[in-house]
Amino acid sequence: MFDKRATDRLGSIGEWMKYNGPSIYGCTQAPAQYVVPDNSLLTYNPEKKKLYIHLLDYPLNSLVLKGYADKIKYVQFLHDNSEIKYSDVRGDDYSATKPSQNDIVLTLPVQKPEPIIPVIEITLK
Repeated sequence: MFDKRATDRLGSIGEWMKYNGPSIYGCTQAPAQYVVPDNSLLTYNPEKKKLYIHLLDYPLNSLVLKGYADKIKYVQFLHDNSEIKYSDVRGDDYSATKPSQNDIVLTLPVQKPEPIIPVIEITLK
C-alpha cells in the first residue's frame, strides 16, 4: 500500500503523461542548432521531426525562439492540440526580448494552460 501523498503524485504524473507522453517516448536531446528558450527544456523526436518545449515557467503572452526562422512547419500545445500562432519578428517591436531576423515569436494565451508543465510541440520542416 502506498502513502496517499505518493498515490496523488503518481496520479498527477500519469495524467500528465497521458497527454504529453510523445514529448518523452522516442525522444532524445535536441540537436545543438535549436536554442533552448529560458526556463524550459527541449526534447526531440528525430523520426517524427518534432521538437518539444517543456515550459517550466510559463511566459507572458509570447515566447521568442532564437534562430528558428524557416525551420517551423506547425506549432501546437501537446495537451489539447490547440494551434499556437507564430510569426517572424521583422518590423515588430519586441524590445524587451531583442529578437533578431532569424527568430520566431510564438503568441501564447495569457492564461497558463492547466498542465503543471505545458509542452509545446513543434513540427519541423
